[in-house]
This record gives sequence, structure tokens and C-alpha cells, in this order.
Amino acid sequence: MAMKIRLARGGSKKRPFYRIVAADSRMPRDGRFIEKLGTYNPLLPKDSEERVKMDIERIQHWIAQGAQPTDRISRMLEAAGVVPKTERANLKKGTPGKKAQDRAEEKAAKAAAAAEAAAAPAEEPAAEAGAEE
Repeated sequence: MAMKIRLARGGSKKRPFYRIVAADSRMPRDGRFIEKLGTYNPLLPKDSEERVKMDIERIQHWIAQGAQPTDRISRMLEAAGVVPKTERANLKKGTPGKKAQDRAEEKAAKAAAAAEAAAAPAEEPAAEAGAEE
């Protein structure tokens, strides 16, 4: 049985409230779970102690049993100091599209050409002054 430690949504429309639960990975997100391990209220300020409440001992127990925390839960556990921080790959999702990259290259080429044009006339008078002497 593949166990997950994940969020189960509660609360009304546009007022989310999540339970941190240990559940079988095959069960629905808000469906059957084995044990409630804490709560998460995203509407509270980030510095509030009430925003994330976790039963750390039970979470460590489930991790020892082989339960895998989801990405969001693992970030909460890292913030609480329960698990060590892991390096995450910077996915390609954040990179601009092909057309935006092409536009950026064109803009950089125009800027380089303008810089060369501005630098070239400034060098010519200095070169001519040296030739006259």
C-alpha cells in the first residue's frame, strides 16, 4: 500500500482550509484517510503560528513507515526543521517561450549595434588628433 502525507481540502467556496492527513495514494484527495496529522489555513498571515499546525511525532512515525510527503507538505516540514532541505530543480516552466526569446535576442542585437555606433564616432576624433601630430 503506497502511503502519502498530503493535504485534504475542506472549507467553503473561496475559503480554503486543509487537513494534513496520512492516506493511501489511491484514495481521492478529499476522500478516505487513515489519520489526521495537522491543519493548514492559507488565509492566515504567514508569520502566524496558527497557519500550520502539525503533529510532528506522528508525521515522523508515518515517514518511518514509508509514507511519502507531497511537495507542499515536504516544504512545510523543511520550514519546521523536521526534514533536511532538498535542492529542487528549476524546471523549464519558468523559461520564456520561443518567440519571447527571439524578441530578447533581437533587442540585445539592436542594443549592441547602438553601443558600437555610439562608441565608433567617439574614437574617430581621438584617432584623427593623434594622426595630425
